[in-house]
Amino acid sequence: MQQCIELARQARGQTAPNPMVGSVIVKNGQILGKGFHPKAGQPHAEVFAIREAVQTGEDLSDATLYVNLEPCNHHGRTPPCSEAIVQAGIGHVVVGAIDTDPRVAGTGCDRLRAAGIKVTTGILEQQCLELNEGFFHQVKTNLPFGIFKYAMTLDGKIATTSGHSYWITGKEARQMVHDLRLGCEAIITGGNTVRLDNPHLTTHGMRDHCPLRVVVTKSCDLPEDANLWKITDTEKTLVITLPNVNLQLKQKLRDRQVEVLELGDISPQVIMQELGNRGCNTVLWECGGRLGAAAIKAQMVQKIYAFIAPKLIGGFSAPSPIDDLGLNLMTDAINLVRPQFQQIGTDFLITGYINT
Repeated sequence: MQQCIELARQARGQTAPNPMVGSVIVKNGQILGKGFHPKAGQPHAEVFAIREAVQTGEDLSDATLYVNLEPCNHHGRTPPCSEAIVQAGIGHVVVGAIDTDPRVAGTGCDRLRAAGIKVTTGILEQQCLELNEGFFHQVKTNLPFGIFKYAMTLDGKIATTSGHSYWITGKEARQMVHDLRLGCEAIITGGNTVRLDNPHLTTHGMRDHCPLRVVVTKSCDLPEDANLWKITDTEKTLVITLPNVNLQLKQKLRDRQVEVLELGDISPQVIMQELGNRGCNTVLWECGGRLGAAAIKAQMVQKIYAFIAPKLIGGFSAPSPIDDLGLNLMTDAINLVRPQFQQIGTDFLITGYINT
């Protein structure tokens, strides 16, 4: 099952709106076939594994198919995997987690059992659930899973009083952020971050995949030249802004192949609805304190990645990661659940979930 998870992760950020799935077929301790789902519209993991296993010529009636997510049991862009397993004559199927998609929701396992196949479920279940937490959240809410990431000094600053912020954390932590981006379909930032930091918001060559870079701005008061306006086959940028502001710049951006979307409401919920409609499962909020606070208050953030550098910068007016949340009492503080702590190079990372 661990190998299924590792196979599935090879397609991080590329399978949405589908989940990440890996599959391995084993007989007498030998792997006969394996595969993963590369992207929506392509064959599912089980199909790739079955194809390899069939080519060996082995009898699969006493083989075991492992898969991190329950096989689908419906006709979508591809045929149901449950039928492919039945037709292959596989005798035992081991499932990591049940698929909460209403089109599946236990029916995949039911179909296999009805065909006389032994089915075992719940193997490394928590790891399998966390692997596809974005997919499960999207199925439940019709909205992408929101991650808010920030880096700060030990005294809680994301920049100096002058606005300078490069670099708070070390190389190892920044590489982990590039990997975090790899698992997302979109990254949201604000106009102020573009003006002050001129970020790239790419995966820096870790893989070909690069999430859609989304700039949210009311005024559209953005620089004419910015790293985000450099558009390639894999690096795309979407500016979400209000109508009838800075029309001249909007046209210049469109001329550079930047997509400009004008909406009357650019609140965090509307933005996430738009990205959900575009097929996003997981969205990274990589923005300043004001937009981050708005996203948290709108319950558009489910998970926090807080990188902490063991350095002090001081300054009462130096910006902090999260603006005013309207919480006046310490007893009103938002407590993260399932918090985890780890050292990344010279820095530290705290992650946890917000109960929404």
